[in-house]
Amino acid sequence: MNLIDGKRIAQEIREELKQEINLLKGRKPGLAFILVGEDPASEAYVRMKKKGCLETGIYSEVLELPASVSEEALLKHISVLNEDEKIDGILVQQPLPSHISESKVIQAVKPEKDVDGFHPMNIGKLLLGEEGGFAACTPLGVMQLLERSAIDPGGKHVVIVGRSNIVGKPLAALLVQKKPYANATVTIAHSRTENLTEVCRSADILVAAIGKAHFIESKMVKVGSVVIDVGINRVDKKIVGDVNFEAVKEQCSAITPVPGGVGPMTIAMLLSNTLLSYKLRCI
Repeated sequence: MNLIDGKRIAQEIREELKQEINLLKGRKPGLAFILVGEDPASEAYVRMKKKGCLETGIYSEVLELPASVSEEALLKHISVLNEDEKIDGILVQQPLPSHISESKVIQAVKPEKDVDGFHPMNIGKLLLGEEGGFAACTPLGVMQLLERSAIDPGGKHVVIVGRSNIVGKPLAALLVQKKPYANATVTIAHSRTENLTEVCRSADILVAAIGKAHFIESKMVKVGSVVIDVGINRVDKKIVGDVNFEAVKEQCSAITPVPGGVGPMTIAMLLSNTLLSYKLRCI
């Protein structure tokens, strides 16, 4: 069993970004965070992302707004950042208060500053296989983990358990592209899939992104397959994945741990997308 060390790979990517950013003339790439309310998990995520910016040389700023902020006021703040020349990426930290439309907020961010890859324009470009858009950071992180671990999905059967707009759907779109380290045959499975155990066991590469702790058991994993665990669940004050790691690890040729697998890659890809936005806009 080969442990895919996302922490190490993410650090390699950060180091590459830092070296490239150091060579830039003039202003550095800029990333703005909007934090609405006082959700401890959201505050922690923004702190980690800011730390990544500091480490790689990306300028960052955080706009903190109360949970009571109106949708109209939030959209105005986004509009100001859309026109701010020193900002290349805008990230509105989810989740948002219930009185604010997530869809309106996502669409308010200019597609060329949507480094989260959630804008319909960027999702459309991804599906069409067009250049110049942004893919969502977690799926992009999974693709980088595979490539940098020399695991080629080309011609392989990949089963993704989970159909979210943030992970499942964009990851499927990335995996079917006519590109190196893509060209996979993809099945998206979910809670309504019949014979889910058999479907999962048919996978050469199994991606768990369903948001249920230890959902993937050994009977669902083919011997010699690769298992990528995207899940982050809190159980008894511990962070665990969607895969029962201890039960599954001996059956795999390679597996990502939780924590230390896909998680660090998400932030690395956010930083990478911010540099890409800067290059598309300024170079």
